[in-house]
Amino acid sequence: MEEGDRFVGVAVDFSACSKKALKWAIDNILRKGDHLILVTVRPEGNYEEGEMQLWEATGSPLIPLSELCDGHTMKRYGVNPDAETLQMITLAARQMEITVVMKIFWGDAREKLCEAIDRTPLSCLVIGNRGLGKIKRAIMGSVSNYVVNNATCPVTVVKNAED
Repeated sequence: MEEGDRFVGVAVDFSACSKKALKWAIDNILRKGDHLILVTVRPEGNYEEGEMQLWEATGSPLIPLSELCDGHTMKRYGVNPDAETLQMITLAARQMEITVVMKIFWGDAREKLCEAIDRTPLSCLVIGNRGLGKIKRAIMGSVSNYVVNNATCPVTVVKNAED
């Protein structure tokens, strides 16, 4: 990485809390010339075009913004970005002159987000907080909590206002 090259990761699953994290990163962290890396983790399963089998070990190649907006390409990866997210990143790319790419992993979100930090490598990661209830969090463990404790870069957790 050259001086000034920042790779800002945002964990996205296209939920309301991940959109909030993305908006927060755009408003508070990203600067002109940065790379915005959208990291999404899909459950393991059967994907019609075999993209998971092809990229399961390493994660997908970096998918450029133009392909993120192409429904056919995204369907091959089993990912369905919503219009609001696409609008947010397209506008940010144009206004802030940033490069936007997506990297898709398959498997456990906790492990794969930490893997994404090291593989990319990310300068920092922004993640939304689902706001699981106390019981669910105790049983499942919080993804954001795991990532904060195991990541090799700074992690910002954007909490839902209702929490």
